[in-house]
Amino acid sequence: MRRREIIAGIGSAGVVVGAGALAVVGVPSGDDLFGTDREYDPLEIETVDAPGSEAGEVLVPPGDRVAFVDIFGTWCPPCIEQMPALAEANERVSDDVLFLSVTNESVGENGAITEDELVEWWNDHDGNWTLGLDPTAELTERYLAGGYPTAVVIDASGRVHWSDDGVKTADELVSRITDAQEE
Repeated sequence: MRRREIIAGIGSAGVVVGAGALAVVGVPSGDDLFGTDREYDPLEIETVDAPGSEAGEVLVPPGDRVAFVDIFGTWCPPCIEQMPALAEANERVSDDVLFLSVTNESVGENGAITEDELVEWWNDHDGNWTLGLDPTAELTERYLAGGYPTAVVIDASGRVHWSDDGVKTADELVSRITDAQEE
């Protein structure tokens, strides 16, 4: 009997503390929980020489325009399924949007895949926009919405405008990108 009273007391204390936190801080929005409405400093992302992409670096967020980031893995079937919608969305958005697909797979001589294999995968799935590498997974940790693929729209001020995981249609991607451009 004494054990039940102790458990009930601990549970009651948790309810009181939680209610107090809600009273002071308020109810968090879904945007707060899932990373939107946050601003981040730019990260340098290495880009790969592949169709639609040149070897070099880009900043995410770029600071002067809207960025669309697709976080993918070559091992991920939904990421492959997403590629046609990405290709269509890329063709439909203006050139002043940074349109970027990024993998955090280890690429190179000692990596999970070689750069040649990544470029071959990119070719096989009709990628034709900027392709980036995130070997430290810093960008992935910052923006991953829960699973692969993740789509992220970052407005010109660096604020995450929208983020979600799973396969999306080209219409949804374009709509989210243009919403960020209009703000």
